[in-house]
Amino acid sequence: MKYEDFIKKLENLRTPDIELPGHRQALKMFLLNSGRFKERTIMNWAKVLAPITAAVLLITMVGFFAADVQGPLYLGENQISKFTSYGELQEFVKTNAGYKQFSWGFSRGDVFLAAGGAENADLAPTVSGHSTTNIQVAGVDEADIVKTDGEYIYLVSGNKTIIVQAYPPEQARVLSEIELEGRVIGIFINGDRLVVLEEEVPYYPYYDLPSPVEKFYMPYISPKMYIKVYDVSDRENPQLQRELSTNGQYVSSRMIVDYVYVVVNEPVYEQDDEINLPKIGSGSNETEIPATDIYYSNVTDYYYMYTTIIAINTQNDAQEPTSETILLGASSNLYVSADNVYLTFPVWGPDVLEPGGVIRSPERSSERTSIHRIQIDGAELDYVASGEIPGMVLNQFSMDEYDGYFRVATTTHGEKALNNVYVLNMALNVTGSLENLAPGETIYSARFVGGRCYVVTFRNIDPLFVIDLSDPEAPRILGELKITGYSSYLHPYDETHIIGIGKETVAESEDFAWYQGVKISLFDVSDFNNPREIGDPYVIGERGTDSPVLWDHKAFLFDKSKNLMVIPVLEAKINATQYPATEYPEGVPSLAYGQPVWQGAYVFDISIDNGLQLRGKITHVENITSPEQGYYYYYSPFAVERSLYIDNVLYTISQAKIKMNSLENLDYINEVELPHPTWIPYDYPPGVTRSEEPSTGAEPGGETIPGGQI
Repeated sequence: MKYEDFIKKLENLRTPDIELPGHRQALKMFLLNSGRFKERTIMNWAKVLAPITAAVLLITMVGFFAADVQGPLYLGENQISKFTSYGELQEFVKTNAGYKQFSWGFSRGDVFLAAGGAENADLAPTVSGHSTTNIQVAGVDEADIVKTDGEYIYLVSGNKTIIVQAYPPEQARVLSEIELEGRVIGIFINGDRLVVLEEEVPYYPYYDLPSPVEKFYMPYISPKMYIKVYDVSDRENPQLQRELSTNGQYVSSRMIVDYVYVVVNEPVYEQDDEINLPKIGSGSNETEIPATDIYYSNVTDYYYMYTTIIAINTQNDAQEPTSETILLGASSNLYVSADNVYLTFPVWGPDVLEPGGVIRSPERSSERTSIHRIQIDGAELDYVASGEIPGMVLNQFSMDEYDGYFRVATTTHGEKALNNVYVLNMALNVTGSLENLAPGETIYSARFVGGRCYVVTFRNIDPLFVIDLSDPEAPRILGELKITGYSSYLHPYDETHIIGIGKETVAESEDFAWYQGVKISLFDVSDFNNPREIGDPYVIGERGTDSPVLWDHKAFLFDKSKNLMVIPVLEAKINATQYPATEYPEGVPSLAYGQPVWQGAYVFDISIDNGLQLRGKITHVENITSPEQGYYYYYSPFAVERSLYIDNVLYTISQAKIKMNSLENLDYINEVELPHPTWIPYDYPPGVTRSEEPSTGAEPGGETIPGGQI
């Protein structure tokens, strides 16, 4: 099923009558804002929606019931406090929560942790002979599935972390594997210390219940999050040095100098008339966080979650970890600067009152975002301010702290979408705003660079707005560029040029356009009032082409000094013979979907003078008829997910192998096969023979470079 059809299904989605107020809108916005749903083909929408609908059903199954909430919800005065006793926490939850339980949330992938108040990572010069993870802010590392220190590559494959000697490339080999019980979410490398983030998701048994059933109680089992620190001074024999654990779902993490900061969400639930409290384990010891150490804001919500921030010293095993826990609603985004943690969560719908019980005016009756600032100084956290702004935050790049102000770009989804940029002071009071930007369109990407903000909105064309934030009390539009397509990810090339990666589109009407191939643009914003696109955009493939860069910035490799840009791509092409002129006199329709013909890394030369030029392509798929390697399956272990360079060698990485090529001409150097789990396409269970018909135009493996194929 194509995206457009999926949207129609989503509009008509029926969820159980017991759904929370505003839950349909929350579910809809989660799906619409998810890059995978925006950019990917939905093969079977029922497979996607069934588990989500089941999650809604957990509201009645997971063990907690409450009377229906009558009337609108009161947000309160946003008072910041700590509980004085467990009894006060228990009474607060029972009194203020619309529902006394948490169903599975949607934080993974849409909750972000970033640092601000520092030099933008994209403009920081490269000071080593190897690339690093593409991060938002210099000096604040982000966990990823691949890391390198310039000699070794550390990578995640399922429940394994693999260490590979990578340089020199001729001697590349697997040195060791760390196998865990749970799924590895991400890793950090800091000198001789490797930090592995692991999550174990509980298994719920299937119950064949008689029908009808009024109530069914199932005890809630929380996921388990582990932080494991290994000594890898001997890369062939990693040694576990310390282990931390906590209940809840992993949200995000960062590493600043020697400290790793991990954020975990755990639902507040009641069992046997007792409200759970978060716990943190260190080694064989487990400590329950007392209610008197938990912050809260006087906000009535549908349900509550504990958000726990854990800090661990990666180099000093004797230093005990520190933590802070905050009781909030369903947090959706997170931003962290060197001095502050910003927690944001959505406030849904017209059924919200102003303090004092006054119904909000119509212009204030749509979605809003509540923001909470926690000031940090080492291990100390002080809950100091809260505020609220209209609209919803898209992702981490829609937020930024700069020069004593917090800037946020939001979209309000209603009868007509509205886009806004707000500037808040440290008390989280709005000092300036730019509202009602591009009515009817929604924000697809945003990027803050110093005193400016770049925003891409989209409905059927792609306006790129250049916004001046130098006066925090009076944001203003400097310039606007309207072109076809849109950008899902904006990346600064330098202070006056921006790279945009998204999709080309073909307009069907004033309100609708069909996505086409992956589009890469280079924008010149040196004249802020007149931004322009440098040369023609580079469009890869046709409708159905995709790239993980569209939803995961860490898949993007860029180095200005090397004129280098690399992105993984699943390329699709349309078989024109399926659309004969007798039936399609106007040619292939814009809604036609191509079939995958190639997957791998596109390697570009990029410069202001010459724009974008394809240097070549690298794939790991050598046999297009293999069920495991076939291009059709995006999550094949042979699908290139990351790329990096060490010295003048380009490394492309899938779960199945690491391939090494010369950066100069992409000549093949070497490759290392990686241990990876056997992969069977879900459409073809064991014992079922698959008919192997490569897509028309499918290319064999190898490196395609100008002048020939290797």
